[in-house]
Amino acid sequence: MPVHSIHDTQPADRWEDAFLSGNGEYGIMVFGHPHRERIVHNHHRYVLPNESLGMRPPAVADRLGHVRDLVLAGQREQAQREFSDGRAMAWTQSFHPGHVLHVDAAAGDSPVECYRRVTDFATGEVRVTWSDGDGEWSRRAFVSRTDAVAVVEITGPRLDLAIRLSGEVPGRPSEVTFTTSTEAGGDGEASLAVVGAYPPGLGAAGFAGVTLAVVAGGRVRAEGDVVRVEGATRVVLLTRMDRSAPLPRTDLLRTTLDELPAEYDELLARHVPVHGELYGRAELDLGVPDSARSLPVSELIARADPKVLDGALVEALFHSGRYLLLSSSGVLPPRLTGLWLGAWGAAWSGDYTTDANINLQMAGAVLTGMPELIAPYAALIGGQIEDWRTNARTIYGTRGVLAPSRTDGEHGLLFHLDDDWPWTMWLAGADWLLFPLYEYWQATGDDDFLARTLTPWLVEAAVFFEDFLTREDDDGHVVLVPSYSPEVGPKDERGAAGVNATMDVAAARHALSTAADVCTRLGIEQAAAVRWRALADRLPPYRVDNHGALAEWAWPGLETADDHRHVSHLYPVWPLHDITPDDTPDLAAAAREALLRRGDENISAHGSLHRALCAARLKDSETARANVLKILGRNMVFRSLMTSHNPDLDIYNADAAHCLPAVIVEMLLDSRPGIVELLPALPPEWRSGTLRGLATRAGMRVDELTWDVTEGFARVLLTSPIERDVTLVCRRAADPRQTVHLLPNAPTSVTVPLV
Repeated sequence: MPVHSIHDTQPADRWEDAFLSGNGEYGIMVFGHPHRERIVHNHHRYVLPNESLGMRPPAVADRLGHVRDLVLAGQREQAQREFSDGRAMAWTQSFHPGHVLHVDAAAGDSPVECYRRVTDFATGEVRVTWSDGDGEWSRRAFVSRTDAVAVVEITGPRLDLAIRLSGEVPGRPSEVTFTTSTEAGGDGEASLAVVGAYPPGLGAAGFAGVTLAVVAGGRVRAEGDVVRVEGATRVVLLTRMDRSAPLPRTDLLRTTLDELPAEYDELLARHVPVHGELYGRAELDLGVPDSARSLPVSELIARADPKVLDGALVEALFHSGRYLLLSSSGVLPPRLTGLWLGAWGAAWSGDYTTDANINLQMAGAVLTGMPELIAPYAALIGGQIEDWRTNARTIYGTRGVLAPSRTDGEHGLLFHLDDDWPWTMWLAGADWLLFPLYEYWQATGDDDFLARTLTPWLVEAAVFFEDFLTREDDDGHVVLVPSYSPEVGPKDERGAAGVNATMDVAAARHALSTAADVCTRLGIEQAAAVRWRALADRLPPYRVDNHGALAEWAWPGLETADDHRHVSHLYPVWPLHDITPDDTPDLAAAAREALLRRGDENISAHGSLHRALCAARLKDSETARANVLKILGRNMVFRSLMTSHNPDLDIYNADAAHCLPAVIVEMLLDSRPGIVELLPALPPEWRSGTLRGLATRAGMRVDELTWDVTEGFARVLLTSPIERDVTLVCRRAADPRQTVHLLPNAPTSVTVPLV
């Protein structure tokens, strides 16, 4: 049976290998020697204030006509300068760690035997156990989804501990200061508090953490900034955090902790049904031997072969990826580092990079049976939609919405740009970011969400293009100018600005047609729906270049730069299903050629997995496989199964960790309205297996997909909430297409012979 945990037999000496737990608001990282353990506490909303909080988008709408003329005349660099208002590049407020809980034992360096640390995906616990001459010792920790508290329990024959809260996190800016305090109460209790203060005048004043220590069987006292425990058999530590202006009040945090039971098992029993039900919906079984599944995670990673998709590691990454995505989704969706960080100075501010990364991280949320995780993603957009309106109005003078390329979670104003990076010209952002919400509706049929939340935003994405598309080419097609393909310009390197970036063309077509479709479904905006469909029909066709590849720019003279980490011009392939081998075979062949011609640049995690998703959609198993192997075979997996952005564990980053489950699903199952496809990009290593608990864009569940190439069959169990027909596709079958009639809520099993 698949294993829903990882374990290691060696401690983690550095925070990057810490085992992880989280509830979507708080995240903890557990690492260190058993006698000197460290638990870094993180909070999703901990961002370091900077000047960006007051920055506005450039007020350049009155220059639009002139800028368009410049771009069309080939003066693209000048156009960028005209449209940027001369500002320097500014970054979002940087995500940062909170505080560290130090647990030091008086035992010092006494021998440690039978050491084992575990992350249990089903419960969200991190457990550390060992023994010595005195007996058995244990530390357990989790972050509660029901009680919003980080919980640690320490047990042993005799606990003599020094417990401390501190702000001693690597890279802390000198202008961020900390104060600490402790207080001993009666009945074996003590509290610790740490308050971090930001530089004044930039927004929030600071952040705070409070830990309540409850001791059984021993004594506890406060001594400076340390709580000392002597002779105890059990210690429970409860922690809550906050960030605000003015400084958070530690007394109020302490009061909320006093209201909780200081019983680990009781708090865990309240948490597990919520966390475990979500996590337990999906499972991957590749028939891996138990001996491989039982390996310590360090050995599992070490045996990765750059030429073979190791089934045990793939299973572990599928389950871990869902666990980490769940654990970092709650008040907000996952950041670039999920919800965890053990040092200040996160790459790219540890924010939400919206031109690729956040969508890739969220790609498996709905498909692997956790549609509830769309709620924090929708909350991120809903909290910033007014800023998107401001962007559109200020930059282009239009109605509707224009999304920024990055956000720190506090606002969505478009300020991250300069003369060389023309983010004002990226038009696809709103459609790209709204697509996961549309996919959620396709999978769940949540019509209330569609009507109340999503449709108004889809309409605004459409009216932006309705106002924007005022220029025509000689053939009567509307022209997207200025236009930008993240994060690369045409091959001639005379500016990144351009005309008809393929991603923008695809986004405009999808935004207009989707808004028309949902409004027709809801019986609203009928006249507008007619206009939007007509406008979508006037968009330029995709362009195939002289290499037979889908061009990044549907405009003559703008050639594709082939060596780059992004593959934004394949937006029609993934996630849109606008280009498919069945419906548009010539364009699908051109898209595959574009994918094969695209160089790796720096072999970034998001670049490789974006390519893998596109390859799976194009039914190209080998290219999908090769791109997954770039992650597994280039030392990009930490001992927590968190991943790095670049090979050789360079830059702690959740892109691959969170996206890999979606890639695995897309290799084994594709779906769109009316169609479910089995094994579209099955790699040769996975000759048999079972995948359980999937949602589809066809509005039905795949309760189970089982296949065995040697035995020559694939079997799928489908359940639909309504009566409907679905076309079942399997290209490995003698009869690759069949129609299946589904009755409401009646699981239907279909076996497909494979050839």
